[in-house]
Amino acid sequence: MLTPRLIGSALESCEAPPRQILLAYSGGVDSHVLLHLCAQDQALRDRLTAVHVHHGLQEQAEGWACHAEHTARALGVKFLLCRVDAHPKPGESPEEAARNARYAALQSAMMPGDVLLVAQHQDDQLETVLLQLLRGGGLLGLAGMPARLPFGRGTLVRPFLSVRKQRIDDYAAAQQLRWVEDPSNNESVYDRNFLRREILPLLKQRWPSCDQTVVRAAGHCAEAHALLTDMAAEAFGEVYQESDNTLSIELLNTFDLPRRRMIIRHWFRQMGLKMPSQAFLEQLFGHVIDAGANSDPVLCVQGCRIRRYRDRLYCLKEEHGEDMRDFDWPEHAESVKIGKRMILTRMRSMAGIPETIWLQSTVSVKFRCGGESIALPGRQGHRRLKNLYQEIGIPPWQRDEMPLIYLDGRLAAVADLWISSEFYREGQSACIRFALRPD
Repeated sequence: MLTPRLIGSALESCEAPPRQILLAYSGGVDSHVLLHLCAQDQALRDRLTAVHVHHGLQEQAEGWACHAEHTARALGVKFLLCRVDAHPKPGESPEEAARNARYAALQSAMMPGDVLLVAQHQDDQLETVLLQLLRGGGLLGLAGMPARLPFGRGTLVRPFLSVRKQRIDDYAAAQQLRWVEDPSNNESVYDRNFLRREILPLLKQRWPSCDQTVVRAAGHCAEAHALLTDMAAEAFGEVYQESDNTLSIELLNTFDLPRRRMIIRHWFRQMGLKMPSQAFLEQLFGHVIDAGANSDPVLCVQGCRIRRYRDRLYCLKEEHGEDMRDFDWPEHAESVKIGKRMILTRMRSMAGIPETIWLQSTVSVKFRCGGESIALPGRQGHRRLKNLYQEIGIPPWQRDEMPLIYLDGRLAAVADLWISSEFYREGQSACIRFALRPD
């Protein structure tokens, strides 16, 4: 028999007692049973909020929201309704769009230290693992859903993950609960529904304990994935440069192919990207990593561009509408915005541009047109910016975004890299230098 103690035990596995408890309440039987159990324990109920996400995709959606609110209020539980636009974007399946919209709404409702309870159970885990297997998933996919994971600003907990669906249905019947039924659950056009309605009954007929055995196998995959993640983190640290989030291609190529793939996957995970497919990894190694050091191949994935420059492998977010326009430095301003991602700040220093010259000049910030040159302290003649950029390894795509600081129309500094010998002074009490940092 299911009892509130099951929920309490799941919450005790969290690092700290939750500030408040949110419950993803669809109104279906699984989440209804979870809500009913929580409501039986006053200590849980007093911190509990039932959150219903209104997807707006079904005619019955408004009625489901009303049912969810009425049920929560009747159980003495606080209620929150979140309305979302769950229509699929280009490239999204209807299931993926609804899930993404739902998770985004649930995350936005969470504060630091909160816990979100969801009612996914052992049969859901079985479906998840089998779907991952059929889709060619790796160890992470075959590990299935974890019982607990970071989510938004808090933690997501699945207290029913080791509970069979039949036990949940039996509890609902014994308590004479009333829940809603989503008619889309009967449409076998969706992969999960097809598996649940057409395939799993046959599997369970032949292997009655397949839900437990497959879930046990998922646990083995989870353990193996955890060990590989530790190995990947160690290898990743040998090739990773934190300052620009790049990988050393030379050091990456000292590993065998399986470990190189493992390092790339770890890189993607660190950047919050989905795991790359096998086909993508083959493209990455064949067309980018193994390309000539002087080539500039580009591979697009998940709104990012993977490209190389010399020995470094970069992952750059695609920015649309970046408009690098010239402008005058506002009087008395300590910092100015450079494009969408950078801040240029002037700072006091014992060496740099004398502040008296700065204050007497018209200061403007411009961007590269081509052919610019600068004379540097301690070096003879003028040097073209193109050659200087190459000398210190500034990637080509960053060069046009480098702010050029002009005083009365004369180039005085290039970002925080160089100051012209015409303006550079040392040992004076008040000089200006620059710092270019991410915003």
